[in-house]
Order: sequence, then C-alpha cells, then structure tokens
Amino acid sequence: MNNSQLVVDTAFVTLESITNAKDIYVSEDEVFVKYINASHKFLADTIKNGKPIYGVTTGYGDSGKNYLEANEADLLQQNLYRYHGCGVGKLLTPEVSRYALIARLISLSKGYSAVSYELLKRFELLLKHEIYPAIPSQGSVGASGDLTPLSYIAAVIAGEREAYFEGEIHKTADIYNKLSIKPYLFKPKEALAVMNGTTIMSAIALASMQEFKTLLNTMESFTAGMYEVLLCDTTPLEEFVHKVKPFEGQIGAAEAILNKTKDSKLTHGRDERYAKFFEDNNLNIQDTYSMRCAPQVLGVIRDNLKISESWTEQEINSVNDNPLIDAQNSKIYTSGNFYGGYVAHAMDTLKICAANLSDLLDKEFALLVDHKFNRGLGENLKLKKENFFHGFKAMQITLSSLSADVIKNTTAASVHSRPTESLNQDKVSMGTTAALDFSKMLPDIKNMLSIALIGLAQAADIRGADKVSPFLRANHDKIRANVPALKEDRRMDIDIAKIVKLIESGTLK
Repeated sequence: MNNSQLVVDTAFVTLESITNAKDIYVSEDEVFVKYINASHKFLADTIKNGKPIYGVTTGYGDSGKNYLEANEADLLQQNLYRYHGCGVGKLLTPEVSRYALIARLISLSKGYSAVSYELLKRFELLLKHEIYPAIPSQGSVGASGDLTPLSYIAAVIAGEREAYFEGEIHKTADIYNKLSIKPYLFKPKEALAVMNGTTIMSAIALASMQEFKTLLNTMESFTAGMYEVLLCDTTPLEEFVHKVKPFEGQIGAAEAILNKTKDSKLTHGRDERYAKFFEDNNLNIQDTYSMRCAPQVLGVIRDNLKISESWTEQEINSVNDNPLIDAQNSKIYTSGNFYGGYVAHAMDTLKICAANLSDLLDKEFALLVDHKFNRGLGENLKLKKENFFHGFKAMQITLSSLSADVIKNTTAASVHSRPTESLNQDKVSMGTTAALDFSKMLPDIKNMLSIALIGLAQAADIRGADKVSPFLRANHDKIRANVPALKEDRRMDIDIAKIVKLIESGTLK
C-alpha cells in the first residue's frame, strides 16, 4: 500500500491519511470480514427473538414507543432516509461530501454498528467511482447525528436523489444505470447506522481546518513581511522570549515569522534599536502590539487549531450512532454518542480564532497604509504623490469591512441548542451549525489576506525589492506576475481575486 491508498478496517485513521488518500478500500482480511458480519448476524438473531431494538423494531426518537414486527424492519430503514429528505440551503462541496463518505465508512468499520460487510463495500464503490452525494448544508441540529444531511448519503446508496459525478450533478438513478450499479437495499438498522452520526459536521470541520491552516501560514508570512517593510525590531521574535513562555503554538509562530525575515536588509535587532534611540526622536523603544505580540496572538490560534484537529480526528474514529452493538458480549446499548459536542466546541473556538486573526490583520494593515505609522512608506502606499491619486485608501476600507463580517459571527453556536422532535431531542449540540459558521468565515479572510499581500508587495516596491528577504522577494515576484504595482487609481477587485487563487493553491508560502 502506498501513501495515496487507504485501507479501512478497525484501525485508527489520521486526518492526514484521509486528506491524502486517492484510493479508498475496505479491508478484505478474512478476520475483519468475519468480525463485521458477526456483529450484523447478532443483530439479525436478536430481531428474530422478538426483542425490541430502538430504530430497528421500534420507531425513531419520540416514536421509540412504537413496536414494529420483524418483517417491517426493512421498510422502516427505507422510510427513515426518505422522510429526512428535507435539507435546505447551499449544497456542500464535493470535497466535503467525499470526506463525509470516508468518515462514515471509518466509523461503521469499527464493528459496533451491526452493519453488513456489503454496506461497507457500497461506500467503497461510491468512492471508487467518485459518486459524491449532493448534500444540502442546512437541516441538522447535530445531536441525534446529522440525520437530515446524512439521509442524502443513505439515499444515494439506495440509488435515489442526486449526486456529483464527472463534474456535474446527476440523478443517482441515471449514474447507476450508466455504471450498471444496482440500488442497495438496506438491511435492519443500516440506514439508521449511516444517518445517526456526527459525520457531516466532522467533514465540514476537516475541510475547513485544512483551508484555515493555509490561511494561518499565509498570515504569518504577511506578518513577517510587515516586520521588514515597517523596519521593525525582531527582538520579539527571538527564541529566548518564547522559551520562557513555552506554549508550543507561540514558539512555532515566532520561529516561522523570524525564519521568513532571514537575510532582510530592513529589519534590525535590539542593539541597533537602542543605538538609534537617541538619534531619532520619533523612534519608540518598542513596536506596536500588533507587531510585537503577533506570535502570542497567532500562537494561540496554532494551538487551538491543533486541539480542534485532534478532536475531529477522534470524532471521525469514534462509533457515534445509536444503538451500539456489542456482538462479542451479546449486548445492545442505547446511548448518545451522536451528540457532536466536541466538534461544536472545536468549531466555536476556531470561530474566535478566525476573528482574532482577522482583527490582527486589520490592525497590521492599518499600520501599513497610514503615513503616521508606516515609517516613510507614505500616504496609502501611493507611488505617485499627486493629490488626485488615492493608493490603498479604499482597499483598507474593504479589508476593514471584511474583518467586521468575520468578527460579528463569533457567537457560539453550541449555546443555541433548540429543543425539537417532540422534545425528545431537547438538548442538542448544534455542531453542524458551528462548523458551517466557521467555514463561512474563510472566504472573507482570504479576501482580506489578498488585499494585505497586494499592499505588502507595494510596500516592498517602495522600500526596494532588493532589500527584502529572499522569502518576501519570492512572494513579491509571484504577486507581481499577476498584479502590477498600483501607480494610478484603477479597479482592484480583479487583482484581489487573482491573489485569492494564489493563496488557495498554496503558491504563496
């Protein structure tokens, strides 16, 4: 097996394995196959004995008091995904849908959901042919699992609704006909096992964190460039400062920013600052907080991102449906692992992190364009000084507007639990809402960073591109290959969009 292949069995799967995998397989190891089918057989035998099993021979939720005969169990599963077909809102991306398929496969493969091996292979089939369910983003309270959005996965498995295929959305029935795939008929509990879990919020979280990690790295690159073009003292980045407050994220942020300023002719150290203090009446002995405390601000974000990744990884590797089936000990447990509290709190925390990053970026950009603070870069970074040119004046307004859009959405979704479903679901996680909220912040941050990087390139032009670090010069040249220097007033929205694409592609380091 190579790094692009993921073989799913009962083993723990890392987020990195999920995001890097191009080919996904279900293990064909004989021991694993027997283990999965033994769990499914135990459930089938229990049904034959007439024991009431939640969601299998009883109704769902508040209807759990209603008993069904064994011969009605298959129809119950079919109706479950059908009546939950009421999702609304923008569709999740094919990437998120793919992550959801992988995550649900991982959870069901632990062997405590009593699904058949045949169902696991159906997940493999969808992934092999890149058939990704078209899933509406809204309709989950994130507690009895992501019932409504996950019903779109169950429906596609059964050959119903729509899916992404070959770059477009098609009816699943048409895709199956084209590929000669037969619709899957769910066995007892299987549709419930697919739907009653935290998979959608986890998939959104995974995709969003991957994106946010890139934005955080880009933010550190911008801050490093700011240290250069603002002629800053790099003392706050030195190793000693952060070893005496040894938070891993803070140490990492400071090291990254300092490394990116290496060989710059514009920054200076503490000794040079002290020497110049008596020569320059305008020179403060320290730089502003938005520069000096940048490692402390970004370090917290780094650490929270790491914690959030760990929690999401654990969630994906958990068994989070209900009921849980322990075939080895012949026991069935009704429980609440579908409650997405960990993902909800992780995403609510990252919303705060996104807001702090946006606020820091807004503050740093304000220093860059304001002639009172930018140490000779001039009014709004203008290359032509005539009063009828305006430089980056409006670009700052847009950036500040976007920062407000990010910051105003930091209210924790997890505290907005809504009682629903006849008060059976009376305390819910809102984890999917939290993950969606976080994901919606990221386009604004990308646009902010794009504006900021265009401004940074302009500042490098003013200082002299030959004086900046090799790191900043490389980014400067990539930006200039797409966006010319701002000499006279012109529209900038097209330029912003071009640099956003560079950020998304990872071209800018």
